[in-house]
Amino acid sequence: MKTQPLPVIRSPRWMIDLVNPVVLRVGLFPALTVQGRRSGTPHTVPIGGPFEFEGARYLVSGRGNTAWARNLRAAGWGELRMHGRAEPFHAVEVIGSQRERVIAAYRKALGRSVGSFFARIPDPGDHPVFRIEPAKADVSAA
Repeated sequence: MKTQPLPVIRSPRWMIDLVNPVVLRVGLFPALTVQGRRSGTPHTVPIGGPFEFEGARYLVSGRGNTAWARNLRAAGWGELRMHGRAEPFHAVEVIGSQRERVIAAYRKALGRSVGSFFARIPDPGDHPVFRIEPAKADVSAA
């Protein structure tokens, strides 16, 4: 039996082609760079930014199983650019009750700005959540 793909809310093509490049160039929002799971080339997308909860930072995919979430799941690492700084990080996917707690706090903090996403994809299990941890130094390079 074939499993159903996780739901995703896709951005309109005009936003991807016109708005995202301008937002990235101007630096209005944090940008996530992650290696493509098929191509291996880096992909950069504007994101809402890391969400802080109980002393940890998270990336929440409010739009469901997006390309950046699938790429981050496969790569296990990425880079956030914020305020002119690049921050490499290790990503740990959060599952189960911890994911539900992070999503509940995320929805409460962001309110109406993410409400429509969760109205269309109500199951917390359909929204990937990643804890951001500092990138570990490559000890093999020493």
